[in-house]
Amino acid sequence: MSCVFRTRGFHGYSVQFSPYEATRLACACSQHYGLAGRGSLFILDIHRQKQSGMQLFRKLDWQEGLFDCCWSEVSPNIIASSSADGRIQLWDIGMEQQVPVAVFQEHLKEVYSIDWCAVRGNNKLLSGSWDKTIKLWDMNGVQNSSILTYTGHENTIYCVKWSPHIPDTYASTSGDGTIRIWNTNSPHPAQVIPGGGGEILTCDWTKYDQNILASGSTNNQIRIWDIRNTMQSIQILDCHLYAVRRVKCSPHNQSKLVSVSYDLTTRTWDYLKSNHPQETIQHHTEFVVGIDFNLHKASEIADCSWDEQINVYSPVSL
Repeated sequence: MSCVFRTRGFHGYSVQFSPYEATRLACACSQHYGLAGRGSLFILDIHRQKQSGMQLFRKLDWQEGLFDCCWSEVSPNIIASSSADGRIQLWDIGMEQQVPVAVFQEHLKEVYSIDWCAVRGNNKLLSGSWDKTIKLWDMNGVQNSSILTYTGHENTIYCVKWSPHIPDTYASTSGDGTIRIWNTNSPHPAQVIPGGGGEILTCDWTKYDQNILASGSTNNQIRIWDIRNTMQSIQILDCHLYAVRRVKCSPHNQSKLVSVSYDLTTRTWDYLKSNHPQETIQHHTEFVVGIDFNLHKASEIADCSWDEQINVYSPVSL
């Protein structure tokens, strides 16, 4: 059964299930496709057995468009968002106030990606910006300034993603066509991986093998990498018709992943079985840009699109 919520006037950019509650979902949205206007963070509750499907729990407004969101790994009520004005907002949805509990401002351009570290004891946030920098923030005590800034990418940074296995390690992707692997203790990347063509818009680590990473790019391809040998990718998934905006690896299955694209589709894959999608889903009428797995419900995913629609559903192939 599919649940649908319409954001009405706001175009979805990023969607993420709560790591604590199977029925809670967040979506970062922007007016006017992110080119101008305000942003809103929609916090939704999923009612799978009711006709309503999803209900609004809280709508948190910001003065500029929102491009990404991520839940805290230490509190079910804390969520971060990032925006077109170079800021990161920290919200407490357990409070009645409609303003952030903290705002971080160091980036000089749009903050397109944020990621909260899920490794126990490492309560840190990464942010990647169009200003070509990555910043590391310590969420213990919520300092107003970043701990470290990482430079080296030669173009817009589209995605930053913590490794779920290797301590203090993260990956980043950029318009410069590279994927970079970093250790937070060094100002320089440990690895620079030529991404295989085009701007690299997204990446995600598999949850069952610390060495496997998936990436998606403007050349319409998803590539699977083994970071122990990056001379070439170990698999190329090449059926999207336009740029791959986001990929997510399954937390429930070693080799399955989902992707969304500017070709208006969401696709499911099993990269160990085939380089063709298992399923192609087309229920949006605009670019599909956000995707996530529900950690608590094995077959359930959510996607969001510029058509002002969020969908929660279970593809048969998952």
